[in-house]
Amino acid sequence: MTDPITPKSDTDAPTLLTAWKAAQARLKTGRIDSPAIDARLLLEAAAGASRMDILTDPYRPITADQLSAYEAMVERRLKREPVSRIVGKKGFWKIMLNVTPDVLSPRPDTETLMDVSMLAFGKTEAFDAIDLGTGSGAILLALLAERPAARGVGTDISSEALAVAKENAANLDLNDRATFLRTEWAAGFGDASFDLVLSNPPYIPTDHIATLDPEVRDHDPHLALDGGPDGLQAYRDLAPEVKRILKPLGVFAVEIGFDQGPQVKALFEAAGFTDVKIIKDLGERDRVVTNGPDPRTNPIPQD
Repeated sequence: MTDPITPKSDTDAPTLLTAWKAAQARLKTGRIDSPAIDARLLLEAAAGASRMDILTDPYRPITADQLSAYEAMVERRLKREPVSRIVGKKGFWKIMLNVTPDVLSPRPDTETLMDVSMLAFGKTEAFDAIDLGTGSGAILLALLAERPAARGVGTDISSEALAVAKENAANLDLNDRATFLRTEWAAGFGDASFDLVLSNPPYIPTDHIATLDPEVRDHDPHLALDGGPDGLQAYRDLAPEVKRILKPLGVFAVEIGFDQGPQVKALFEAAGFTDVKIIKDLGERDRVVTNGPDPRTNPIPQD
């Protein structure tokens, strides 16, 4: 049986497969999580290849320039720079986003907010949403892509982050329904303005930031991580503001740290919310506090 790593040609020219396998080995030796996935994503970017190309045309030669670019990307990953920072893109829910050092790299855990939102409003419903601390615009844009009758606003205090969000909205053809404004949380918005309020605020205790993985500690903006001494300051600020801007029958959902559920729930109850619940993510960790539906007991309908 022919070794699948060996090119079919008689030359020693590198191919998609040989380059991918070599990079996998280097990343595995460097104790990088998910070496096969990371090596593939970097190869796609360096060689202008798709996942399907690598699977169906593995012996396609790659040029010296492409190989050089790939090796440089692998070196950066070995230094614990995230793949999303290296290639400048990251997938979230069903969309692809540009990311820069000015925004938090979207994480799968945050998709729990989307699970709640998909249950709160149907495919054809018209509603107004706001994403407080929008960063790259990931949450708002993923929502609008799923709910074509909805409109939304994303706020952030970072002008640089808002520039990234606006670019992502334009790339996704959502700029006609998405507006991005520089303000602190919901400052400047009228009472009872929104049907849905979402937020993934900073919630890492200040003293814990130094202990985070290098991919997060050294490459995500600390403004999007630092939740104050106990990690709860953003929720103290948010709870009364969310209560103020949310319509009487509206839904809110905020992401939390895995050990913050009871405290954040209490803060929103103190602000006047009832039926507040804690939603777990796919890893069975507390991830969202909301007054909306629980995806575990209300399956998301297939549109």
